[in-house]
This record gives sequence, C-alpha cells and structure tokens, in this order.
Amino acid sequence: MVITHIDIYRYSIPMVPFTIATGTMKFAQNIFIRVHTDAGFYGVGECSAFPMIVGETQSTCFAMAQDFAALWKGKDPLAIEDRMQELHLFTARNSTAKSAFDMAIYDIAAKAAKLPLYKFLGGQEKIQLETDLTIGIDSIEKMAAKAADYVANGVRIIKIKLGKEPATDIARVKAIREAVGKEILLRIDANQGWEFDGAVQALTAMKELDIQFCEQPMRTYNDALAPQLKTISPVPIMADESVFDHRDAIRVIESGGCSYVNIKFSKSSGLLEAIAINKACEERGIACMMGGMLESRLALSAFAHFATAYSNVRFYDMDTCLMGHLEDPVTGGIRYNGYYVELPDGNGLGADVKEEYLTGLEHCRIG
Repeated sequence: MVITHIDIYRYSIPMVPFTIATGTMKFAQNIFIRVHTDAGFYGVGECSAFPMIVGETQSTCFAMAQDFAALWKGKDPLAIEDRMQELHLFTARNSTAKSAFDMAIYDIAAKAAKLPLYKFLGGQEKIQLETDLTIGIDSIEKMAAKAADYVANGVRIIKIKLGKEPATDIARVKAIREAVGKEILLRIDANQGWEFDGAVQALTAMKELDIQFCEQPMRTYNDALAPQLKTISPVPIMADESVFDHRDAIRVIESGGCSYVNIKFSKSSGLLEAIAINKACEERGIACMMGGMLESRLALSAFAHFATAYSNVRFYDMDTCLMGHLEDPVTGGIRYNGYYVELPDGNGLGADVKEEYLTGLEHCRIG
C-alpha cells in the first residue's frame, strides 16, 4: 500500500467566543486532511490550532501540511513510525500540524486491519467516557449562573477556566461552588496564567472548595518551581503545557512537579507520541487526562478511541463540540449520551466530514 495523494482543507468552524487566560478564540482554527491510498480507501485527520498555547495558527498548519504531504507521496502509510520520523526530521515542533497526519495514518492502519481504532491500539471493549463541561472566563456572576445551568442540564463535572487576578479567580470558584453544591466535581485550569505567588495564593485559598485538580497553574518557564508549588498546594497539580512529549513527562514527574498529566494530540504530534507519554506516566504511577483544543467530533473520535484503549487515561475533557461550535460537519463519529462520550461503529476512526461542507472550504491537493 502506498499514499497516492493528500487533500488538505482549511476546516474553519464558527463558534461562540471562548476566553481563557491567554486570549479569546472566535472560531475553531482547524485543518482537515484525507490521506488517499492505492488500496481504495483513505484515512482522515484533523488538528486544531490554538496559537496562544502551541504557537501554531491555521495558516501555519495549512502551509506545513502541504510540505508534509509532499514528503509522504508514494510512501507506505502502514510504516507509522517511519512516516512520523520523516516529519520530525523535516521540521522541529509544529506538533499540531503533525497530529493531523498521524491521525490519518492510524485511521488507515486500523481500516487495513479491519478493526476500530481502539481495538487496533489494543483496547478490548467500548467503555463510556464521562466528559467535563468547561466554563470560559467571564464575570463572577455569569460564570456562577452558567455553572448552575450546566448542573440543571445534567452536567456532573465542571472545568473552570481561570488564570487572571488570583483574588478574582478565588471569588469565581467560590461562587461556582455555592451555585452547584457539594456533589459536583470541579476542576480548574489556569492555562499558565499565574505567577508562583499568585498560584500559591489561589490554590491555598481553595483548600475547602474540594477541587479535583488544577491544570497548569504557571508558565512553563516556571517548571523549576512546580515541585515547590505541588508541595504547598492543597489542590493536586496537572501538567498540561509543560508536557509536549514523553521526555517532558518524565522530567516533570521525576522532578516532583505534578500529580497528573494532560495528553493532547495537538501537543504530542498525535497518537504515536501520546502512547509514549501515557506509558511514561503509567510507569511512574501518574494518571492521565485526554484533552483537546477546539476540535470537531472527528478528532474527538480519535481522542475517545485512545482513551478507551489505555486504562491509565482516567479523566476526560472532550467537550469542545458542546461548548459553542455553531456547526457540526461530521458524519459518524462519537455520540454524546448526555455527557457520556460513546464511540462510533465501524473500522478506523469511524468518522468523516460531509462533502457539502468541504466544497465551501479552501482546499489543495498534493500528489
């Protein structure tokens, strides 16, 4: 089997503006690809650029995708490690753009094996994955009201975006806890927004608020202070932006800087490296979360397959389609049963994008 050509699309999805500590996104800056083969079927992949976190935009991903596609023409898609190594040797970083290509060849490999992706990865049976639902940064009153609405609609796990002025962030979480009661799980995510002293102030003040964990309280340049913060904080720390690959995971864990790790394909370059991150974490007794950026249900299907295949992935943040996407262009793909994520049927990812949606997108074909 060889790759014959690759179609690349600017896969923009309008959405309700979403604010985190480092900025606001008004649409999902995604790329969709189809990697065609001479076997009569293709693999699909999607990435979601989040420039304030990963340093890539939709435009840089679109440009890099064309270079990556040229490298792969005529090559064997089933040699996954070789194909990904070609991309890594061609350019440093650019993990978001690479993740779409990684996803597509895993889709091809699972289809060739006539298996759903989770079984191709070694998973045994489908499981239900209960996702959280995220609240973006807003006024204290609006965030508390939104949390109450979430609970009224059946949400049991809420993720709260923070990372602004610590005293205001503390007030946000207190108001949300009062609005939702004691039974709802609360997670917080500072997206690197606090300096060390602010992180100490915020996290120690939340001791009595029963927070499950805090994602990435400080900038990655403060990683050396993470062990000290973890020792002080009554809230467990989850590394996110500090972990792009398995070497980062080993470094942060062995320094004593975190209790958990958030895996995102947009950081890891896709499934191949995500598998290595999860293995490094599991060997060191650290559970992982499956997270994402602003992907559609197509990439979320890959996330769900991965989370199903690896028992060390114990937390699920797969809510982007529920937070504000104004269009759903995906055929097949994961289904939401309330706030439980259910895998699709079929081999590979079990997802694709509607042809009529693709006709309106900027597109190029390489090969």
